[in-house]
Amino acid sequence: MRVLKRFITVAVLLLLIAPYAAVLADSHLPDLGGRTVTVATENSYPPFNFIEASGEARGWDYDTLGEICARLNCELEYIETGWEGMIVAVSNGEYDMAAGGITITDERKEIVAFSTGYIDVNQRMMVRIGEDRFADAEDFVSGDFVIAVQVATTNYIAAEDLVGEDRLVAFDSFGFAVQALIAGDVDAVVIDDVAGQGYVGINEEDIKLLPDILVTQELGFIYPLDSEIAGPIDAALESMMADGTLAAINAQWFPPAAADEMMLPDLDGRVITVAVENAYVPFNFINEETGEAEGWDYDALAEICGRLNCVPEYIEASWEGMIIAVSNGEYDMAADGITIKEERKELVAFSMGYVELSQRIMTRVGEARFASAAELSAGDFVVGVQVATTNYWTAVELVGEERIVGYDSFGFAVQALIAGDVDAVVMDDVAGQGYVGINAEDIKLLPDLLTDEELGFIFPLDSDLVEPFNAALASMVADGSLMALNNKWLGGGG
Repeated sequence: MRVLKRFITVAVLLLLIAPYAAVLADSHLPDLGGRTVTVATENSYPPFNFIEASGEARGWDYDTLGEICARLNCELEYIETGWEGMIVAVSNGEYDMAAGGITITDERKEIVAFSTGYIDVNQRMMVRIGEDRFADAEDFVSGDFVIAVQVATTNYIAAEDLVGEDRLVAFDSFGFAVQALIAGDVDAVVIDDVAGQGYVGINEEDIKLLPDILVTQELGFIYPLDSEIAGPIDAALESMMADGTLAAINAQWFPPAAADEMMLPDLDGRVITVAVENAYVPFNFINEETGEAEGWDYDALAEICGRLNCVPEYIEASWEGMIIAVSNGEYDMAADGITIKEERKELVAFSMGYVELSQRIMTRVGEARFASAAELSAGDFVVGVQVATTNYWTAVELVGEERIVGYDSFGFAVQALIAGDVDAVVMDDVAGQGYVGINAEDIKLLPDLLTDEELGFIFPLDSDLVEPFNAALASMVADGSLMALNNKWLGGGG
């Protein structure tokens, strides 16, 4: 079910998406024609959904869905539903969707469709104020302490992995679990970070969160597998990211002051070898005027190492062998706009996604033979693309391998397009905007969104850097520095 990496990450998948969402903001959102959307909600999961003393239902879910329906022309009908049967009920079509901090898992994807992940979150332990028998998860595990948790959640699974089922007490809602903790009936609660902060805010004299991050996961809305509203809601979310509305809602429900609780690891001056291509604008490239290496990756990693006390050592490497080289331990990590894919997770470990983007088609300014992906596909036009990328396989699906010309870098593909050697280039949206910015008189991007993907840093599978880097990224989201980087390099608005 849930896991919330602190408002900190709440901002992550939203703030991060804001950059290229600016492109989406100009597009026309679907009109649902006043359709009523039934939403299952638990109303006991602050700050996402809860009932105030006045009897009014409030929370992040209500504000966000209210804005979404204002943009899509729909009406919301909330139906209070027990968590335990919520996912199955949505799968059976009893509701159009559910909002309740629901963790995206492969098992759940077999019975429901998920929205774009809107929050990347952590599970943590909640304890009573003044607890002195244990100070962290390791101390807790070594004792005989008892954990409370809500049934049928990923928090339950995390707690079971931590101490075993014999030391668990399950409740129908987190509200009951928190009350049991305050009453002294249990010794701790495993809960999602942001929801935990919500309960601490209500009971700050009684409970607190320990700093340990047990598990990191991602949340989304859910729909029946054949839902017609999933796409429109994703489009509305992205438009809210683009114009700053979602950031404003986040600021209301996930106050930045909570970031001060976060303790970042100290890597003690460790040198981190980083593979970069230096040919992927705006993430990493060589400034032709100064000869200096620049880009989002350089600024982001400088900030991360400033927070973690490490030193990045950049090593220029070709894209084609980069993932294998990191997998083999030739580099500590790679930063190169790398799409998070299940197949790649067998070779490398990914950071949390720091950017969610779309693939698009780049053409020459003045191109009149085709104006969309469908028209490009229907003709006999030739597409340039960088080899060994997800863009390459998207292009194959679009026009077939025989109409593709592969290049060692996107820079070469773009130059081939400008020279008239190919008719189009398939590439990631943000990188495409970077190339258009440099060559605005020659090239443009078509509005079609071919795919939605998420980017992350990669590390060897046994790397001890993943958690520290995730923590640093999350802290950058919390204090706004990641948004500033996005605005600088990715054209972010809001």
